[in-house]
Amino acid sequence: MDNKALNYTTLAIAVIGAVNWGLIGFFNFNLVAWLFGSGTWFSRIIYALVGLCGLYLLTFFSRIRE
Repeated sequence: MDNKALNYTTLAIAVIGAVNWGLIGFFNFNLVAWLFGSGTWFSRIIYALVGLCGLYLLTFFSRIRE
């Protein structure tokens, strides 16, 4: 089953997470913590969501051959 909305949403969230990691690596600036606070429940939800999207995107490797 191909759900394009889910694929684009998870890809967008993973890219946002990658940009945040890039900011941390290059400038030592955590955008999520700056926006929502460090260690708050909302920032933890954001981190968990990015992680789940990354795990979902692992399934894209099996679709490369299609």
